[in-house]
Amino acid sequence: MIKRLLFFAFCIVSFSTFSQNTVGTISVTPDAYDGLTLFSVNTKTFLINNCGQVVNEWNSSHLPGHSVYILPNGNLIRAGRKDTSTISFGGVGGIIEMFDWDGNLLWEFDYSTDQHRLHHDIFPMPNGNILVLAATRIGNANAVQAGRDPNFLVDGDLFNERILEIEPVGTNQFNIVWEWNVEDHLIQDFDNTKDNFGVVADNPGKLDVNFLNGLNGGENWLHINSIQYNEDLDQIVISSRNLSELWVIDHSTTTAEAATGSGGTYGKGGDFLYRWGNPESYDHGSATDRQLYGQHYPHFIPAGLQDAGKIILFNNGNGRTPLFSEVMIIDPPTSAPGVYDYTANVAYGPTAPDFTYSDAPDFFSAILSSALRLPNGNTLVCEGATGHFFELDPSNNVVWDYILPVNNSTGAVLAQGDPTPTSGNSTFRAIKYATNYVGFNGRDLTPGDPIETNFNLDPCNTLSNDEVSLSEVRVYPNPVNDEVTIQTTLDIKKIEVYNVLGKKVGTAYQTKTFDMTRFNQGIYILKMYSGDRVETRKIIKR
Repeated sequence: MIKRLLFFAFCIVSFSTFSQNTVGTISVTPDAYDGLTLFSVNTKTFLINNCGQVVNEWNSSHLPGHSVYILPNGNLIRAGRKDTSTISFGGVGGIIEMFDWDGNLLWEFDYSTDQHRLHHDIFPMPNGNILVLAATRIGNANAVQAGRDPNFLVDGDLFNERILEIEPVGTNQFNIVWEWNVEDHLIQDFDNTKDNFGVVADNPGKLDVNFLNGLNGGENWLHINSIQYNEDLDQIVISSRNLSELWVIDHSTTTAEAATGSGGTYGKGGDFLYRWGNPESYDHGSATDRQLYGQHYPHFIPAGLQDAGKIILFNNGNGRTPLFSEVMIIDPPTSAPGVYDYTANVAYGPTAPDFTYSDAPDFFSAILSSALRLPNGNTLVCEGATGHFFELDPSNNVVWDYILPVNNSTGAVLAQGDPTPTSGNSTFRAIKYATNYVGFNGRDLTPGDPIETNFNLDPCNTLSNDEVSLSEVRVYPNPVNDEVTIQTTLDIKKIEVYNVLGKKVGTAYQTKTFDMTRFNQGIYILKMYSGDRVETRKIIKR
């Protein structure tokens, strides 16, 4: 253990001594999760390793619109921006594209007119369908009939939020197999002659159509920026940036039930099963009880990971004083899986997050951004406004630090040594996949050059713990299916193999080969000892 700690200390010192990077990988330690990070910027989508080297990239003719995922079959699904609609606000999209691993366009979904437009987020369902967010228009007369105060219709109309589950068909067709609309779940206490009249506090499963959260009542009053799905619970989590609240709804309903307050596994139809972040929105508190400020990417932490079943999110902090962002993990109180505790006139719990990370005032992104729990207990954070990715270990130490070297508006690529950008290189979200993710099966994961020009790989080179480089050592094949060979004139005394969690999983003596057949697919660290010198290599097991 002492030797390992000294090794890590050496690495950290090495980073500060040798790494002069201003973009790309700034620093990385052995405690970083050795996965592959996916993100979109301008018209490109990149998959990179911890050294910032590009493992794959995809090209589109559309700017981001915004989220992107790799499917279990290795295809890429990406939201793009198509400016063919008068529905306009930050995060609008209009089109979804599906590419194969080699970048060929397989399918696209165009949903962009003056009456509806895709935006922000999508979610690929386990059944092969896709959940999408679509803003649609509620005309002025209909908004007033729904109980909206006419004084709060400063833009004339309102945007309804529609969730569609679509089934891709052919190359550009789709079937809508399920639908949910926020306009079916409104409450108002403004006008008893209009629809949805009732006591707001008595209806926490519905949305007060006149709650503005201190804003001016523009048509984009909700600004939903995220949609995520929990298969175990069959529940959807959505995030309203403008109302600073997250909502959980039931996906098990029929479309007809989703338009009501009854039916489905949980018996509440399409009404909110749970809400959190701003209890003033349903008359269960005041502005001082608010905990969320323009948050992004709330989602349930998957089973098998640390804090599984809790909700993690990026709390941007936009609109509060002082300005700072946080990563939060909350644990919704439940009486059974997916059944949330609620006491009349008492705000949904918890009263405080289980976990909060902040580094105020330096940590702040007013828009975009994400936080993701990783299999080794680390947390990947994306400060979206400045294209800054960093990974925290369980003690909140930064173990990977990366600056996106591409301008999101122009696509211009920075050179290593250029000033670190403080704007322009924004991105919506970063997702890190395990190297043994099923979508990578049979794919060539050999890394190429980093994105930035004039790149410098010193931060990764220091991951080797040898004081004297054994440059004459060659390890092949890499990736490897069965046996890896070490080509060198040196006498190799011992070989050790470690997994990405730092656990030693194999040892061999007085040999220049090592049998990898029994190991699972993934990335491993090969350490070769020759006298008092040690050489470390990363190898990929197919």
